[in-house]
Amino acid sequence: MLEVGCGTGAFTKEILKNLCDGDEFHIVELSTEFCERVETHVIAPFRIKHPEITIELHNASIEEAKLEGQFDAIVCGLPFNNFPIELVQHVFAVMFGFLKPSCELAYFEYLGMLKLKRIFGFPKVRKETKLRWLDIESRYTQRNGSQVTVWRNIPSCRVIRLQACV
Repeated sequence: MLEVGCGTGAFTKEILKNLCDGDEFHIVELSTEFCERVETHVIAPFRIKHPEITIELHNASIEEAKLEGQFDAIVCGLPFNNFPIELVQHVFAVMFGFLKPSCELAYFEYLGMLKLKRIFGFPKVRKETKLRWLDIESRYTQRNGSQVTVWRNIPSCRVIRLQACV
């Protein structure tokens, strides 16, 4: 399994609960501060209790992380709505390159953010937001996307699951 953009480790904690002996879990995080926090407060205690599970924390971008092979699942916590569309497309291409055929990549986005930017943003922001929406919808269609809304999250979000190409 691969997690891209673990932040403070909210998803990491949940993923760890579902790992079994022999599993391998790679985490990629660009922020040194977040890596130190997750290593100290989340991963180190888990490693002590579960030495038979391999966990690798990569303090690097996904392009620079020393990842090998392909993964059964990828979970991504990157805030794509804050990135230029070219970067979003590049990161998705890299992630799909690490995903085994017929497996899934899951990411989330907060509800209403695109709509707010389209309504209240400056003209350049509105234009970029429209392009971002078209990019999201295209990827969703091409990758047999599915989604679920998580209303209890604050703010509410939708979790999007995309399929690797076969």
